[in-house]
Amino acid sequence: MSADNRVPVILVAGLDGSAVGRVTDGLLAPGTVAVRHDLGAVAQGVVVRTVRVGGPVTAGADVQVEWIDLDHGCVSCTLEHDLLPFLRRLARREGVDRIVLELDPAIEPEPLCFAVNHHVVADMVGYPDAPAGADVRIQAVIACVDVGSWLAHAGGDETLVEAGLIAEDADERTLAQVVVGQVDFADAIVASGTAPSRTWDDARTFAALGRLNPVAPMLLELPERPLTRPLVEAFLEAVPADARRGRVFDAHEPLLRGQPPLTSDCGVQLVEFVARRPFHPERLHEAIDVLLEGVISARGRLWVASQPDEALWLESAGGGLRVAAGGRWLAAMSDVERQSQDAGRRVLAEANWDPVHGDRHTYLLVLAHQADPEIIRATLAGALLTDVEYALGQRQWLRYSDPFGQFHEEPCSDTDSADRQLFDQSINGE
Repeated sequence: MSADNRVPVILVAGLDGSAVGRVTDGLLAPGTVAVRHDLGAVAQGVVVRTVRVGGPVTAGADVQVEWIDLDHGCVSCTLEHDLLPFLRRLARREGVDRIVLELDPAIEPEPLCFAVNHHVVADMVGYPDAPAGADVRIQAVIACVDVGSWLAHAGGDETLVEAGLIAEDADERTLAQVVVGQVDFADAIVASGTAPSRTWDDARTFAALGRLNPVAPMLLELPERPLTRPLVEAFLEAVPADARRGRVFDAHEPLLRGQPPLTSDCGVQLVEFVARRPFHPERLHEAIDVLLEGVISARGRLWVASQPDEALWLESAGGGLRVAAGGRWLAAMSDVERQSQDAGRRVLAEANWDPVHGDRHTYLLVLAHQADPEIIRATLAGALLTDVEYALGQRQWLRYSDPFGQFHEEPCSDTDSADRQLFDQSINGE
């Protein structure tokens, strides 16, 4: 096997900028370059890029600050027009052995990793048109969690704009989407703001973190144990060999990673919902409100009667929820198309193949912290086709009014087309 000579990149994410900075400081060894894009003024078309080389901000440290003007101020423009090209240039700079991306809260690690690996960076003089992933590789994603506030953010509906983290009015993402996404996508978690004698609320937070991402090692930052460079580097080495490392899963991969406990702890519980008959689209639209109260997150595949060929992907965090196209069922593909799909997916589908409907099914994984699991299951079950409706068959199902279309959000609102495209691409693995 040939060696991978691409420059490793570590992403450090979190709402608490000071914690993110402390982790970044712990990674700033000689040969490491840390990059941060401050999006506080992105709505005005300006981004502040800070580059640190070889050590934390101290007298004599190499720090470069530059104001970047963008034609269209938004997160996606920042990625496309500055961050991705800058990664490619850094990767070729002499003496750069590692890059740390100190993420602004408005830049989520999952879509950024998707962009690094898939978005072609073109028209760079001296560079072939290619994704930044041709020059760099994601070594790890580290999420910084404030134990005292994480659970409240994860279960709420406050937007980034309302929280004062970004001034871009068109950006309707919530704190819940950000903090849940950071932890779910992380290869390692640094938890701060707790004490050795944990409170009940701390215990609930750790129960939720352990169920949302049971495979990521966790480092507790305590007053008596600061984040020194040796500690952070040793923690980085604890990331499992099979960690995601920037890989974006598509809608048809297994949802349960590791072995998370399925029992309740401090009222926090994972709830599975499985069905082998389709949802009635209008009843499902009414039922999904059950996922918006007392629920930290929900994600999974939906079989909706009015869309027999396409799996729908549901994803929620706190009070916000999205439903989008998740790719076709194997049963809707030709034999040639099926053979091109992931072997693991085909094996799992064949083991549960229905002679009429093939691999079509619903599987949802809900992380509840204040909701009754039985009410969640009963509400979702009530949205499935009745025996009478099921017996009418697919020709009748196609006549049902469908409020989902290709993309749907709760609360119902218009969604920026660029964000919609990125979401569809990521869940389809395109």
